[in-house]
Amino acid sequence: MRQAEQAGAALACAFSSSDEFEAAVIQARRDAGAYGLSSHQKQVYWGCAIGVLLVLLVIVV
Repeated sequence: MRQAEQAGAALACAFSSSDEFEAAVIQARRDAGAYGLSSHQKQVYWGCAIGVLLVLLVIVV
């Protein structure tokens, strides 16, 4: 009986709904870089670039 329970558990899905499955697929694709940078990440990069340029400007002047 124990082996039958283990076999049934092996076939069980880790997700309780298709929404959870789709969310996991999207998160995996995001982690792999499939969707590119988010707008927040772009703003942070632009802010850092402008900050570095301002520091260089202050050093030069």
